[in-house]
Amino acid sequence: MDIDSETMASVIRRLRRAQGQIGGVIKMIEEGRDCAEVVTQLAAASRALDRAGFKIIATGLQQCAADGDGTADADRAQLERLFLSLA
Repeated sequence: MDIDSETMASVIRRLRRAQGQIGGVIKMIEEGRDCAEVVTQLAAASRALDRAGFKIIATGLQQCAADGDGTADADRAQLERLFLSLA
């Protein structure tokens, strides 16, 4: 599955955002911040990672639907397994 450069740039932005959020969570823990604040930020980082993964899978599904060749069924099965690993 090839991912176009625009989609990949979007995914990379999401991952960098998650990377910053995770760094912030580590700093919050080191500073002894409130548990609820830490968990809120951790949940935000988790959502950012999930969205990056879903973006990659959605692009793959779109490409499989457009291809229509003999490998589409195998690709769809692989994408379904990937999707379920994120869900």
